Amino acid sequence: MKEFASGDKWKEYTEIRERVQQINKININFVMQLFNHSHGVHTYQRMYGCDWDDKTGHSNYFDEHAYDGEDFISLDVENSRYSTAVHQGLITVARWNNDSAQLTYLKQYYRNGCVGWVIYFLHLKKVDLEKRAPEVSLLQKSPFSPVVCHATGFYPSGVTITWLRNGQEHHEDVDLGNLLPNEDGTFQKTLSLYVIKNKWKKDQYVCVVKHKGKTIQKILTEDEVKSNDRPTKTYFTIPVNVFIVILIVLLIGTCIKKKKSLYQRVSSFDDDESYSDKSL
Repeated sequence: MKEFASGDKWKEYTEIRERVQQINKININFVMQLFNHSHGVHTYQRMYGCDWDDKTGHSNYFDEHAYDGEDFISLDVENSRYSTAVHQGLITVARWNNDSAQLTYLKQYYRNGCVGWVIYFLHLKKVDLEKRAPEVSLLQKSPFSPVVCHATGFYPSGVTITWLRNGQEHHEDVDLGNLLPNEDGTFQKTLSLYVIKNKWKKDQYVCVVKHKGKTIQKILTEDEVKSNDRPTKTYFTIPVNVFIVILIVLLIGTCIKKKKSLYQRVSSFDDDESYSDKSL
């Protein structure tokens, strides 16, 4: 995002978004007139995009307009036809359905451009995930609970967790947890050790996590274990920021593709001369 924002495209995309903001100001007033609403707070919405199944290659597309949270106009991408749920949208639907060039463009955009962006961002996500090494912590709910060696945030899923006792692999009184997915596409896994605290001083216990040729070790000490029974330093991470950044880039990408044709489509409410005069 830093690289993207430092270039000319960021300025160009910002200007396009600002123009669409002005178009939507016109559109909301036009729709209010269609519904005989002269005042009050009202909402005009447009939601469009696509989804893609990487296993089957199947895609779905949607392009929907709403007024005050209710269906207004929607596009059947496969059949290249608009329809409306209310009589107030009949005039606009008729005008849009007569624009065969724009309908052809939108069908191509959703089938190729939109799906292409999804595939592109999935590739970026995979590249990012491939760099993710595990974060390893030693956890214990209470002095009478097992010590859990917790590895999380790694990709791909292949990981090996082992407890060592005085330098030798220790398999007694251990419990291997299941491999679990995280919301960001990474994985987590645990290996619990049932050991009384007095043995920590007598014997040395080490959790060893191996992932993609890298080895991470955590020595079992009182300072290293995070427990509910004593305060520990809290390190705040905000993984949702990564999702927001990807979402922003995705929204920008899908909105900007072939912007000239798209914004002619978005501003088509403004094609009515009688209304365009009022909007000035």
